[in-house]
Amino acid sequence: MGIVQMAAVILLLILTVKPLGTYIYHIFSNQDNRTNKLFGPVEKAIYGLAGLKNRTEMTWKTYALSLILTNVVLVMVSYIILRMQNVLPFNPNGTDNMEPSLSFNTVISFMTNTNLQHYSGESGLSYFSQMAVIIMMMFTSAATGIVVAIAFIRGLTSKGNTLGNFFVDFVKAHTRLLIPMSFIVALALVALQVPQTLHPTIQATTLEGESQQIAMGPVASLVSIKHLGTNGGGFFGANSSHPFENPNPLTNVIEMLSMWCIPAALTYTFGRFAKNQKQGWIIFSAMLILFVASLSLIYSSEMRGNPAINALGIDASQGSMEGKEVRFGVAQSALFTTVTTAATTGSVNNMHDTLTPLGGLVPLAQMMLNCVFGGNGVGLVNMLMYAILAVFLSGLMVGRTPEFLGRKIEVREMKLVAIAILAHPLIILVPTAIAFMTDLGKGAISNPGFHGISQVLYEYTSSAANNGSGFEGLRDNTSFWNITTGLVMLFGRYISIIALLGVAGSFVRKQWVPETIGTFRTDNKMFAGILVGTVLMIGALTFLPALVLGPIAEHLTL
Repeated sequence: MGIVQMAAVILLLILTVKPLGTYIYHIFSNQDNRTNKLFGPVEKAIYGLAGLKNRTEMTWKTYALSLILTNVVLVMVSYIILRMQNVLPFNPNGTDNMEPSLSFNTVISFMTNTNLQHYSGESGLSYFSQMAVIIMMMFTSAATGIVVAIAFIRGLTSKGNTLGNFFVDFVKAHTRLLIPMSFIVALALVALQVPQTLHPTIQATTLEGESQQIAMGPVASLVSIKHLGTNGGGFFGANSSHPFENPNPLTNVIEMLSMWCIPAALTYTFGRFAKNQKQGWIIFSAMLILFVASLSLIYSSEMRGNPAINALGIDASQGSMEGKEVRFGVAQSALFTTVTTAATTGSVNNMHDTLTPLGGLVPLAQMMLNCVFGGNGVGLVNMLMYAILAVFLSGLMVGRTPEFLGRKIEVREMKLVAIAILAHPLIILVPTAIAFMTDLGKGAISNPGFHGISQVLYEYTSSAANNGSGFEGLRDNTSFWNITTGLVMLFGRYISIIALLGVAGSFVRKQWVPETIGTFRTDNKMFAGILVGTVLMIGALTFLPALVLGPIAEHLTL
């Protein structure tokens, strides 16, 4: 039954790819369509209020600069709100101002679509902060990732010198995609008993006669966008394992599909822009192959359970249930873990710190690859980056100038791709090593064995991949961890974005190369296999030694 449940969710996802991918194409293709009549007047009013009278198309440098400056302004405003939340409205519980290093970490976390939480949402933030900072940045960070993907796709598939207008794309991502979808999902969650209120904490009396505080708030609205935007930050510290955020298996499926649907649908959008739908399906197939392999490993590992516990004679027929909710079981917990780290969402319905060693290896590996669907927009861009690399390597092997989508791949593009590929392991492994060299880093580890290595490695991997989940045994709310993970999140987000927008800017200026009998095709099964092999090869070369020291060594000791 567990396998049937997982297969059913995967099938539901596949059924959404074409209609949602087509809809996203119509949003950003800048062609007249029926959505213009509905959303056009709203967007025109927004452009008027923002003073966007001149909405000309931008070069890649102007596009990247506009993106970064917009994000900087949002970070500054959000930091001020967190430092002043005690005197701002909608604070019925009297929540105090957030500490400076934690405020820095939080605003960087949510602006980079990471949503790493070194605080507990129900006690660390006021309702105003939850809405004006957290929910607001969940929308804006998701929109940022989506428009980067659209700009990159335009660079690969269109002619000219421009990638579109950032502000137009940014507004459309909100008005036509994220806000309507989050409104629908929020209503569905409210109907399924997820709270949505501005009332203060409920005072309850326990069976023993003691007083208990039950946290409430605008939960459904945050949960909807946290998944649709591949954000992951929970209203409650327990995230989607909390019964108010995720009360039953049906909400569990809705939340998984919500965080998975846009990254998957963007592959179809890519095919529409490329005017060759096979191109999109090949990218989707490569992602799905890696996903199913990861899911198979974690499910089989969790069903076998912990050998040390099994040796005690305890019934292990239900698998390893440590850290999991009974209402979900192993199957929906394993699937949720695989989806949330494949889509770099960071939402959790079980505690990853309690996974078996090989089960814990799966979320680590997916965040290290950072292209198995990935976050909104960024995952597709990363997979297309690997596609360019795969074509380049194939061209070297046969002695032919490599071409992708009718453009030659030359030195400039490969230098920028190399920067994006090498930056990811660098900003994970170097801070991990520094953490083990300092008392400030080692002091946070709750497990001195191989699992302690995994805790630190997971924290920085999650930060660099803009995921946000964690091995929560790590005591990470200190100035050292707040600042170092904050910097890793910044570099992990913007180095690759800038480098890959540069690749798009270079491609869009190139002359088209006519297809010949010798052209290496990128829309067939062979290329899907080459692409999967390239991703695994690069991932193994950069991260396998670190994984051997952590989850693999822990598994062997059991």
